[in-house]
Amino acid sequence: MHEWALAEAVVSTILKLAEEEGLKDVVGVKIKIGELQQIDREIFEFALSQFQSSSLRNAKFNFETVKAKFKCRVCSHQWNFEAENLEEDVSEAIHFIPEIAHSYMRCPKCESPDFEILAGRGVWLESITG
Repeated sequence: MHEWALAEAVVSTILKLAEEEGLKDVVGVKIKIGELQQIDREIFEFALSQFQSSSLRNAKFNFETVKAKFKCRVCSHQWNFEAENLEEDVSEAIHFIPEIAHSYMRCPKCESPDFEILAGRGVWLESITG
C-alpha cells in the first residue's frame, strides 16, 4: 500500500517545513495528487491521520486531483487519462509505478507509445498554513 508510504513522507515534509517556518501548529495543508498516482483517497487520508504529531492535531487537509494529460511526441496529439479504459492489472501497475504508463498506453490518434506526461503525476504540498 503505497498510500501509507506517501502519507508518511507528506507528514514528514510538513513537519520539516513547519519547523523551518517557525510554525507551532499547522492548521491547513493543501495537497495536490496527480491522477496517475490513482491513490485511494480514503486510505491516504486515514494514513495521514495516523502519522500526525501534536503540531498537526488541528490541521485540515484539502486535496486537489490534477488530471493526467499526455502529448504524443510523434503527431503532437494531446489526450487525457482514462483509467476506466484500462484492464484492472494495468491500472494497478500504473497505480504503483505511474511511469509504467508508457508500456501500456498508446496515442489514440497514431498509436505511438512515444508520449510525454504533461500533467497528473506525483504528490506534492501546495501549501501549509499555521
